[in-house]
Amino acid sequence: MAGNAKVETYRFAGDGVVPNNPALPVVLYRAALAGESGGAIAARFAPHRRPDAWANGIYAHHHYHAGAHEVLAIAAGWVRVRLGGEHGGTFDLAAGDVVAIPAGVAHKREAASPDLIVIGAYPDGQRPDIQLAEAAAHDAALFDITAVALPAADPVTGRAGPLLDCWRRG
Repeated sequence: MAGNAKVETYRFAGDGVVPNNPALPVVLYRAALAGESGGAIAARFAPHRRPDAWANGIYAHHHYHAGAHEVLAIAAGWVRVRLGGEHGGTFDLAAGDVVAIPAGVAHKREAASPDLIVIGAYPDGQRPDIQLAEAAAHDAALFDITAVALPAADPVTGRAGPLLDCWRRG
């Protein structure tokens, strides 16, 4: 992790449509991987117990994963994302930023540069079920979200690190 990386945390309450995560905050690492290419970021995630990293963008509609925590690293460009659903917050992310999104927290792209490259990954053994922001699915999703295990390692540092420090405190 770059020495000048700043770690921020954010919590979002459920709103009856998006459950968000009642126990775990979003963890945002500013400039943690500045200067690293998409390939280098994917290679960093693999030994940190996040195999099968992908390169793409972020969907332009609210969605969340009830069965997986997600890490997104901006490898190139910039993106404005809304986290936490319509009542959440908007964040500008730039190349080098990493955001760890706990299961249940909605996210969507609101704007992006044409050169945006996002590297995403999920902890070993977790699969990204895509859930839409719909009130009918809220209660069942909330049950699943609370059962998702903590990852074994921080996605950026590979050891306990900021993510697990924040998530163990809840």
